[in-house]
Amino acid sequence: MATAAKPWWRWLLIAAVIAVLDQFTKTLILGEFRLHEGRVVTSFFNLVRAHNPGAAFSFLADAGGWQRWFFTGLALAATVFITWMLRKHGEQRLFAWALTLILGGAVGNVVDRLMHGYVVDFLQFHWRGAYFPSFNLADSAITLGAILLIADEIRRVRQAR
Repeated sequence: MATAAKPWWRWLLIAAVIAVLDQFTKTLILGEFRLHEGRVVTSFFNLVRAHNPGAAFSFLADAGGWQRWFFTGLALAATVFITWMLRKHGEQRLFAWALTLILGGAVGNVVDRLMHGYVVDFLQFHWRGAYFPSFNLADSAITLGAILLIADEIRRVRQAR
């Protein structure tokens, strides 16, 4: 007798938890910090409140406002596509984890765009005077999801040999 696959909607619940945790941390930052205010945590890490109206690394941040709706629409389209992919391939664990992380992060950031018109960033790493652009939990989930997606594809290619 074959084992039953987990229902695909469980992946959506995990994505929702990621989005809620992301929004919770951003709410804490918005309540505790003024714009550009920061606190040193370690010699290489700060908490800082930053607003990003663009995409990754402030891409299109100064585009005049249309990018808010463009990135929101893009995230909503990705949400529909990822949900469809999870429904179709939810039994493929690594692939589903990758998509779930990307989905949770995308939803977390789209909530910011709809509520504020920008994404709240607050994690800032630096080393020897060089600062990495600030980011948030949603960005971290998207990045980890992308890494897992690449790892899954490498695994598939190696298995096909």
